[in-house]
Amino acid sequence: MPLGIIYAIAAMLSWGVGDFLIQRASRKIGIWQTLFFIGLGGFLGLFPFVKNEIPALFAEANLSLLLVTVLVALAAALFYFEALKVGKIAVIEPITAVELPIAIALSIAIAGERLTFPQIMLMLMVFVGIVLVITEHHSHLHYHKRILEKGVVIALIGAVGMGLNDLLMGLSARNVSPLLSVWFIHSVLAALCLGYLIFTKQSVKLVSEFKRYPWLIISQSVLDNAAWAFFALAVNLIPIAITATIGEAYIAIGVLLGIFLNKEKLKYHQKFGIAFAIGGAILLSTVSGS
Repeated sequence: MPLGIIYAIAAMLSWGVGDFLIQRASRKIGIWQTLFFIGLGGFLGLFPFVKNEIPALFAEANLSLLLVTVLVALAAALFYFEALKVGKIAVIEPITAVELPIAIALSIAIAGERLTFPQIMLMLMVFVGIVLVITEHHSHLHYHKRILEKGVVIALIGAVGMGLNDLLMGLSARNVSPLLSVWFIHSVLAALCLGYLIFTKQSVKLVSEFKRYPWLIISQSVLDNAAWAFFALAVNLIPIAITATIGEAYIAIGVLLGIFLNKEKLKYHQKFGIAFAIGGAILLSTVSGS
């Protein structure tokens, strides 16, 4: 199996477990605090691997691309969190699946990637599986009836931003350096989050929160940074569209963890979606690696 596919699968697994832990961390310490610790983990953990590459950041083209990526990533996250805040989770979460077709379309239109018909069909299989997994009730898919519900438009903007972020992260990894791109982006995100926490007078709790939940904070940070590092390494070897599709199947992994660890109950269509998403990702890995 090609190394790029292995990296993409590693990203999927890391995101699957990492996202499960991120959800727990955000409930215990807050969203901005969780994002800060993820960024701080990237800054500290990846620095030994990128310290000799840092001068490359000062090339104008590289710095511009990375700064745009940071702004898009932060904006997409804020739109998503705002949508969850004002809308119904059961309606908002399925919309986030739009990230995948957006990322695929942009990788074809902007990055000039070419995909085979079997690859496109398997990507569609993964997308359908993801939508089924994160949709609690079939009625939540009737978007022609729900487009005016609170948070839906905001969630769509966030999903487009996340798809664009996948493309920009891929281009940054190719044009600058895989690990350096992740290090810089997460470092800037950490600084922005810290600035917000200081402004809102929440930063004083960071040390006590870390002492209270050290292993949760460290593990979710390590896994999220590892996932993005694997993603960045993968797009250097295989198309962004394929990497994003395999990686996006992490949602099904996270749901499986919820079943086994939290004893969560799923509808039949959600169970079918898990099989569809993971099966599609495995088949796509096989087809793309042959």
